Amino acid sequence: MLKLTERLGPIEASQATDTLTLPYEQRVLGRLKATSDSGRELGLFLDRGPVLRDGEGLRAESGEVVRIRAAVEPVVTARIAAGLPLARLAYHLGNRHVQLALGQDAEGGWVRFPPDHVLEELATLLGATLVHHEAPFDPEPGAYQQPGGHAHGHGHHHAHDLGHHHAH
Repeated sequence: MLKLTERLGPIEASQATDTLTLPYEQRVLGRLKATSDSGRELGLFLDRGPVLRDGEGLRAESGEVVRIRAAVEPVVTARIAAGLPLARLAYHLGNRHVQLALGQDAEGGWVRFPPDHVLEELATLLGATLVHHEAPFDPEPGAYQQPGGHAHGHGHHHAHDLGHHHAH
């Protein structure tokens, strides 16, 4: 078994000796036994937390490099007018704490998510046109994720002045 232990960030296809195609639900795991696209047994032994991104390289203990591919899986793509309608749709879906892929093509901007009747109803109420299909699902990394999957530490400090009031 080839043991993959190091994240390399985005790499070119020519830098890899093999590929590993995984659905989103498996790309969130730090530990996984899998079979590469060429049929080799692989073991992922990675830090937990960062999602494996489409095009990311993983280095094995032997030095070999495997490139991650996002699998084609069922998704819903919500299309809506650019500008405020698209921002509103992304805000309300994101406020549900779901993973979202964002993109644009010749038809305009879109928001993509796994099938979910509640999210689909919300998107429709906001004016989106929904398309159910199969495509790679590679959602946006969190705001505190650097390219390559390393998290920025951050803290929150909220000063609350209980004696401060606004007149309305």
